[in-house]
Amino acid sequence: MKSQLKMVNEVAKLTGITVRALHYYDEINLLKPSDNYQAGYRLYSNEDVETLQQIMFLKEIGFELKQIKDIIHNPQFDKRRALENHKEILILKKKRIEELIKLVDSKLEGDSNLSFSEFDESSIIAKQKEYHEEVLKRWKNTQAYKEFEEKQSKRNNEFPDIDKAAKKIFGEIAECMESPPSCKKVQHLISLWQNYITENYYNCTNEILQCLASMYVEDERFKTYINSIDDDLAQYINEAINFYCESKKRKL
Repeated sequence: MKSQLKMVNEVAKLTGITVRALHYYDEINLLKPSDNYQAGYRLYSNEDVETLQQIMFLKEIGFELKQIKDIIHNPQFDKRRALENHKEILILKKKRIEELIKLVDSKLEGDSNLSFSEFDESSIIAKQKEYHEEVLKRWKNTQAYKEFEEKQSKRNNEFPDIDKAAKKIFGEIAECMESPPSCKKVQHLISLWQNYITENYYNCTNEILQCLASMYVEDERFKTYINSIDDDLAQYINEAINFYCESKKRKL
């Protein structure tokens, strides 16, 4: 068995995942080495490497690390079904790439037809959204969400109850709506909003923040309130939060 164990640098070389990322996965209990810290080294089994492959599959279809952790550590996690889901999305991506290649070939042959249907990603996005909604439902059963609901119930049963400080942040974001959600000022305001949630409700991780972003456009209570500040503000904040969280993920 010992001969099958791989050191962290060997796993990094095999998978393309950086040593730093593997250390981080260990720290957040996403992927713990089977033989932990023997003689000061992290040692990974073949099963660990297989789990890492599952993590990479889930990242490929857009899940955050916290969401992936919930999925793969769920006792009811069905590896085969997960692989089938991954395959569905990869087939959709493959079909899109093949159509784009055909379009490029036709342009190289002098075709003047201006076609844009090949760029359509709606089927891929729809499938990814389907899986994200499943994760969102699981998050509603977490301790963080329970803390949120408990604090809301103590605030005169008004939902969502957002005080002046929160309204000020939302108002400042609304003033930026002519700029892209990725602009520096908006991203700073999203950071302030994340800190505000942590200070007043519960520890708002990037993963939870992204789940909230989905709720802002899917939960009519949030959507109606936010859009009362400015039309389409809920969608704008959703896009700004997703950019913020994805940017954080890329820095890992």
